Amino acid sequence: MRKRLAAVLAGLGAAALTAGAAEARDIGGVKCETPPPFHCAPSGCTAEQLRELGNTVDPKTGRKFFLDYPCDLKPGEKVTFVLNLHGGGSIGNWQRHYFPLVDLKEKYRLVIATPSGTANGWRADPDDQHLRNIVEQVYAAFGPENIKAFWLAGHSLGGQTSNRLIMTDPAFRDRLTGWVSLSGGRLGSKREEVRAPIPGAPPPPGATPGAPMRLAADASVLPETPFSHIYSSGEHELTTAGLPPESRWAQKLGCGPQTRGPGVVDTRAGYVADTRPQANPNKVWGLAARPGTARVYLYPGCADGRVVADVIRLDKGHTEGLEPNVTEEIVKLMLSAR
Repeated sequence: MRKRLAAVLAGLGAAALTAGAAEARDIGGVKCETPPPFHCAPSGCTAEQLRELGNTVDPKTGRKFFLDYPCDLKPGEKVTFVLNLHGGGSIGNWQRHYFPLVDLKEKYRLVIATPSGTANGWRADPDDQHLRNIVEQVYAAFGPENIKAFWLAGHSLGGQTSNRLIMTDPAFRDRLTGWVSLSGGRLGSKREEVRAPIPGAPPPPGATPGAPMRLAADASVLPETPFSHIYSSGEHELTTAGLPPESRWAQKLGCGPQTRGPGVVDTRAGYVADTRPQANPNKVWGLAARPGTARVYLYPGCADGRVVADVIRLDKGHTEGLEPNVTEEIVKLMLSAR
């Protein structure tokens, strides 16, 4: 009897899986797969995986990008849309694993678009139009009435580019719920207040020795439009003064003073790091991906339910990919914003 019962239960389980698969919808011509396409193993990514450009296409430019969404999404269900931008010298699938929102899309009902910029960077021409096309494509596919929040996220140059889009382009600014800056500028802070120089790094080609670095956007210039802002950085990227004890952006939004939030412990490493040969390996730029601990700093009571927070990853630099628990903590902060 036990064997028969086990067989019946196994059959019911298989039927449930089949029914679940039948309910999965292809949205905007993109087939949803579990696991997601070109997803890395917990032990890390292969070069072949990271070279992949996407699972769908911007029909106006022919450029590929990654679009990930919950495979069990129901018609009319509300989602949070995140446009996830890589840093300079990188590519979309590296960013998709550096800030691995894709692992949380079912749990937190996330739609994530992760494109690749021109020449491994972001240029106003032609990249801005490509990004506008992606945003319009996602809103049309999922329905504007079903997108309850829109976040920009970006690492390094991707964070600066997010800030530039917010400052200059209504297509992004007018929809915006918030911006997650992953070492890409802290609103209200000058670069030299939060970024230590990289030891032994040569100046960029064409740069004047001793001149300040040209940035896509200056984060110390406060935007007029209010929105939520989460800044994340490796501890070793900060100057010797550490994290500033206040936030001009939080003050503008009427938030309370900085308070220490919960600590976050990760026993698993992130997926990626900068594995290219380094002439001068150092903690500021970043070393191998590894487990870690993060500290969360909150600015409570912001006007209109907005969120301002800093998330500092201890013993980390600029390029170690985010671990699973700290990624989830950032997502929780995002979803807590009104």
